[in-house]
Amino acid sequence: MLEGIQIKPLEIMFDERGFFLELMRKDWKELLKEDEIIQANLSKSYPGIIRAWHRHLRGQVDYFIALKGALKICAYDEESCELDEIVSTDSNLQIVRIPGIYWHGFKVVGNRPAWLLYFVNKLYDYGKPDEERILWNSQTIVPTSINGKTNDPRVGKPWDWTLPAHR
Repeated sequence: MLEGIQIKPLEIMFDERGFFLELMRKDWKELLKEDEIIQANLSKSYPGIIRAWHRHLRGQVDYFIALKGALKICAYDEESCELDEIVSTDSNLQIVRIPGIYWHGFKVVGNRPAWLLYFVNKLYDYGKPDEERILWNSQTIVPTSINGKTNDPRVGKPWDWTLPAHR
């Protein structure tokens, strides 16, 4: 994984009433490092929707949780040209930590809408947002490795969100 990218599985506690789940705790220092969660946001996206690419250059870190549906989450380091691709779903709840210095985004996979809950460590500034954007189909995202693998057939080509994952 790219430095700073982390995946934390979440523990669901079931009983006859349903379940209980801790989504975020400030004592999860192995995940949060020195970050303090400042804001929480909820996004609903329809099947096939791609929300990419953007990054935060003033220190924002995003913490993604797919509450409903399935997402393909990607982060790209333009210096090393490495790309991490993570599938996150409501049937395998996890937090995906993405330092804002990486270009990142997601695509809804599957045939139902996805709900993404995300926490950030910086308050959104309406007047001067910490956000730089490029098109979802930008020709500048050309990975030399995907999840550390150089033999993936998508390596060396502009990233195509519409291709299926290579196995």
